[in-house]
Amino acid sequence: MIVALAGGVGGAKLAHGLYRILKPNELTVVVNTADDFTLYDLRICPDGDTVYYTLAGLANPATGWGVAGDTFETLAALRRYGEDTWFQLGDRDFATHLLRTQWLRSGWRLTSVWQAFTNALQVRARILPMSDDRVATVVRTPAGELAFQDYFVRRHHADEVLGVQFAGIEEAQITDEVRKAITSAESIVFCPSNPIVSIGPILAVPGMRELIHAARTAGVPVVAVSPIVGGRALRGPADRMLSGLGHEASSFAVAELYRDLLSGIVIDHEDQEEAARIETLGMHALVTRTIMENDADREQLAADVLNFIAKLRFAGGVVVGE
Repeated sequence: MIVALAGGVGGAKLAHGLYRILKPNELTVVVNTADDFTLYDLRICPDGDTVYYTLAGLANPATGWGVAGDTFETLAALRRYGEDTWFQLGDRDFATHLLRTQWLRSGWRLTSVWQAFTNALQVRARILPMSDDRVATVVRTPAGELAFQDYFVRRHHADEVLGVQFAGIEEAQITDEVRKAITSAESIVFCPSNPIVSIGPILAVPGMRELIHAARTAGVPVVAVSPIVGGRALRGPADRMLSGLGHEASSFAVAELYRDLLSGIVIDHEDQEEAARIETLGMHALVTRTIMENDADREQLAADVLNFIAKLRFAGGVVVGE
């Protein structure tokens, strides 16, 4: 079984590529929930929704999020009442949020809600929240502390990032499902998601880094795909976040953030000169095309990642510097 850690559109794209080339039920995706929030009294899980919409073939291809062909009549009606509809929720998308909120209020775990959705959408992979407990990303900016969706969507991630914290992370617990997935994984993949606010919250759940480190120590290949190409994030503010928090905006910086966990990292051809420096961190670097413009690109990158994992496994988990 392959376990992928994901958040955002980039993470969903690689998860989709893996899903398309693996056999049914060979993929488990552990998804960031720290950007979940409540709007119109509905519980919304942007990263989780993006992953299972994408794997189900329902995602809007133009945006990567939301439902393809959706309409926005509900938001139009809200605007007539004077509401600032800054977060785009389609009419079909509302059904997901309505049911999720109802089930959570009736006592369901978030894990169970997501499982019900993936079953209904006939997705033959497990999609697991990083925790059933609520965690909220808070971004510190010159304008003050902002809830993640205020920073990311309402303010178009234009603010300088001075710091990031995950409210509630100390009390969050790894679910039995996530623990079992990681301890039984044949390999673990960090998708090309923002390392600060997508993969970062997953790794911040108490005990998560230790679980992944133990897997790597036991010889399980752990591989990341860099979301930075040529010093820039392909989507979103990852490059500016890295710089604002004192890191390089580079694939090397991504590798450095994960250095205690990785056997290897996949970087784009544009960053091939960084490979040698990355390997001084104690990991292998694979140089290939990481930009995913269509389904064929997603499948090819997924295949490259799996081939890289196979080579690392054949080498017995030995990495440069160990």
